[in-house]
Amino acid sequence: MVTHIASRRNELLKETARLVRSAEERRAQGLFVVEGARLCFDAFRSCIPVERLFYVPQAEEKYREYLQPLQKWAKETYTLEPHAAELLSATKTSQGVYAVCRLPALLPAEKAPVQGKYLAAENIQDPGNLGAMMRTGEALGISGLFLLGKCCDPFSPKVLRAGMGAVFRLPLYEAPVFSEAAPKLHSTGFTTFAAVPDASAEKVTQCAFPQGAVLLVGNEGNGLLPETIGACSRRVTIPMAGRAESLNAASSSAILMWEMMRE
Repeated sequence: MVTHIASRRNELLKETARLVRSAEERRAQGLFVVEGARLCFDAFRSCIPVERLFYVPQAEEKYREYLQPLQKWAKETYTLEPHAAELLSATKTSQGVYAVCRLPALLPAEKAPVQGKYLAAENIQDPGNLGAMMRTGEALGISGLFLLGKCCDPFSPKVLRAGMGAVFRLPLYEAPVFSEAAPKLHSTGFTTFAAVPDASAEKVTQCAFPQGAVLLVGNEGNGLLPETIGACSRRVTIPMAGRAESLNAASSSAILMWEMMRE
């Protein structure tokens, strides 16, 4: 059954709009909103539970190949008048397709299987950076992402767009204070690598990354916390021939992950 919503004052619509704009609301309800036909279809294809599907009538024909399986997968389906759909949009040119998905659980870092190689992001604040890191990591085949400290919400609209669906497939783990989690990680077989802009550190191009490697990248402006660097097993750096002192978080992560995974 498909229900039509014509008014911007509809309570379900307003409740869903709050999920788009508030990380606190997403955590409280255990839900997040995906926008765009292809991205919503990617959530379905990745077996993410879809609680509610919304779309404008014009989208049904234009995005039929994406919407048909979503209509069967979603627990509830709604059509929206275009002016009402604007409440759910976080883009300038929306396709008018939205899925309310169940929020995947973030597990403690200590729960990550040691048979794998991981990226860890500490206090990353730019959604575009975090999304790009996830997209690159998933493409290169990393085993998961550790979110350290206070990173931006991986289920925010901007991260979802930048990540192009990587969040649906990339296991996420968290550690509010890495220096407290590090001893347990090391005791279970992990080797942690702090990425630093320091010529005295190991060159990442000459470093061998074993199974259980965790590669840590820090905040856009300040890098890794000193106590985080001190808690890591080893330090690595990207050798640079130019005058730049450092790279941004997404660019440096891409290089570091390539070197970690190419073996």
